[in-house]
Amino acid sequence: MPDMSASVSLAMTHLVPLAKELDEDKVTPGVLGFIVFAVMALAVWGLMKSMNRHMGRVDFPESEEPGARGGREGAEVAGAEKRG
Repeated sequence: MPDMSASVSLAMTHLVPLAKELDEDKVTPGVLGFIVFAVMALAVWGLMKSMNRHMGRVDFPESEEPGARGGREGAEVAGAEKRG
């Protein structure tokens, strides 16, 4: 396994000057941005939980009619009934 300390030190020598060039007057999201993001994440989590609960309650009654089948099977059965 290669020695990672050489690549880490090389990366740090390139990143440290970039950090020093960071403008102190730039606007960043800060705490308010984090709070808004966290509230949105909690809202999405709550909506997904609610959706799963509601989808679990859905019950579709299946009909036993041959014409009610979807796709090719229903068309074949319907065609056979018309011919016979």
